[in-house]
Amino acid sequence: EFIKMSSKYAKVDTFNMFNKKISKAQTIGQRESQQSYTDAFKPHMQGFNIALDVKGKKVDSFAFAKLIDDKITINFFIGGAYGFNDEFLQLCDTKISLSDLTMAHKIAHIMLLEQTFRGLCINNNHPYHK
Repeated sequence: EFIKMSSKYAKVDTFNMFNKKISKAQTIGQRESQQSYTDAFKPHMQGFNIALDVKGKKVDSFAFAKLIDDKITINFFIGGAYGFNDEFLQLCDTKISLSDLTMAHKIAHIMLLEQTFRGLCINNNHPYHK
């Protein structure tokens, strides 16, 4: 629903890149899991790249709106239970945290879509945010 509502302002797509290699690596350990996400995500890093990371900057809705303003292509990357390795984080343009809470990937995904819609509304002076 948030993708549909966002279409008034921008083209928003989601891609699930969870694959067998990631699934298997998560059962082996942290380093393998983090590397499997780097391997899966690295080829898709074009435009402005934002990693959702526990150590990322905490932003409110207005800062989030400013972050996505005037960007042609933005990629948000949501990692697994172990997060990302330093190699991947250094490739990203910025890192943000949605919350201090740990949440399921699907919940983070929905929160990210809602905040994207909210940010687009803020940037376009739409009253949704109020």
